[in-house]
Amino acid sequence: MATAPGKRRSSPLADTLLIVVSLLVSFAFAEGVVRVLNGQPLFAFPLPDPVGTASVKPGQLESIPLAPGVNPAWFEKDPPPLPNRGTPPAEWQKTFDEMKRHPINNEFQPFDAFKAWNSVFAGDPCKHRFLKLAPGQLYLYDPPDGQPTPPYRFPPNSTFPDRLVTNQMGWRGPPIEVPRGPKTIRIVFVGSSTVIEGHFVPYSYPEFVGYWLNLWAEAKNLDVRFEVLNSARESNVSTDLAAIVKTEVLPLHPDLVVYYEGGNQFRPESIVEKVPEGKAERPPGSGASVSPEWLRAASRWSALLGRVQAAIGLAASDMDGREWPKPDYKVVWPPGLDEQNPDLAYPNLPVSLNVIQRDLDAIRADLATIGSDFALSSFAWMVKDGLVLDPIRHRYILEQLNVSNYPYRYRDLERLAKFENRLFAKYAATHGLTFVDIAGQLPFDPDLFLDAVHTSYAGTRMRGWITLNALIPLIEKHLADKSWPRPMPNPAPALPTITPRKVTLDCKSS
Repeated sequence: MATAPGKRRSSPLADTLLIVVSLLVSFAFAEGVVRVLNGQPLFAFPLPDPVGTASVKPGQLESIPLAPGVNPAWFEKDPPPLPNRGTPPAEWQKTFDEMKRHPINNEFQPFDAFKAWNSVFAGDPCKHRFLKLAPGQLYLYDPPDGQPTPPYRFPPNSTFPDRLVTNQMGWRGPPIEVPRGPKTIRIVFVGSSTVIEGHFVPYSYPEFVGYWLNLWAEAKNLDVRFEVLNSARESNVSTDLAAIVKTEVLPLHPDLVVYYEGGNQFRPESIVEKVPEGKAERPPGSGASVSPEWLRAASRWSALLGRVQAAIGLAASDMDGREWPKPDYKVVWPPGLDEQNPDLAYPNLPVSLNVIQRDLDAIRADLATIGSDFALSSFAWMVKDGLVLDPIRHRYILEQLNVSNYPYRYRDLERLAKFENRLFAKYAATHGLTFVDIAGQLPFDPDLFLDAVHTSYAGTRMRGWITLNALIPLIEKHLADKSWPRPMPNPAPALPTITPRKVTLDCKSS
């Protein structure tokens, strides 16, 4: 057929280019949609870990009792962007990307390279089991008290390649008000990874609490401002937390300190007569991903390809999400210890609770010297006997319960977690502390968790909401008797910040 006058026949090359461009545009649009659903930045390469949507299921929010004056509509509101977020130093970004491409091992992670390590804890880094794995350099600081705890701090006033932002203290979050205003109520959270949260998430749960408290104060026409600070960092145990309160928190003279931790000293072997040897026995379909290596590598750069990889894994998996096989062992409960009504003075409590109580006592005593209140939280675990999970969506919960906590059965983990929280509740009641029952009020929903103890972004928001409503009665009491905000000393103590120094390492030759 002849071409109509005035019309040009399109060439095969032009048709091919049109198809390619159309496919690229469609891929880019789909990539953007998936990144939004994952809670990932639109223009980040490689991708940070997905945040997920911060939504909860119908009825879950309504299950949390509201304190007077709290508006449920606040739950969906986010704090303002951090004013101190900047661009990571080029040297840090280069090191971070290189460690992501070529991991040293499963222990020393990329973000460990930018921590300021306590020089007493580090000693000779090349003789340290963990620090000798560093990529040829470390940051150190000298602790003013000469003690090895806490083992590290984050450098102050920094933006990190994994999106963590620190203030003048090296704590996560916005700048600290200096000097603290006379109408500012200061609250400091202490804890570990479950309080600092994943560095890639926009806000930790203390940041939600602070923002919502200010909305509450505004709604009630209160002439006060809330400053909520987050002193937490990964891997802390109770002894580290006591040291942080003593050396870092006390000089800030907070009105209230809130404690949330209960996983890093959780040792089920404390009730097992003889722990079986061996390692976790993975069910069929739970091994390495069947997707090709190129797709696994590409999923670090594309959220859409990450979904493709997950779909392949789902299609190939024959797991049913039940508890994995465990060897038999004998549980020996401490004689004479009432499981329902723990004796705080019992000399051999399970799961490190004697040590934890000793450290809680130290924190209470230190806070009493400056007149600060102390609140204790229960600790949430995603575990119960007979728990069945989605083997793909909840694979990290399965991994932590069955590999990290091997060989302990779900029922024993559940039993010990409930006992720990009963003891926390009794400790709070005995010493007149506010008790924030996160474990008792957080809906038991695996979609609210990333693994067995770390919450998803939706779960993080829920923990903040529970804490907000639990703290308001205490705050109202202090506002009514005009004991808050407490006056700062004059002159106010200087912030106990640090100036890290970089040292080079050549551990291979030492």
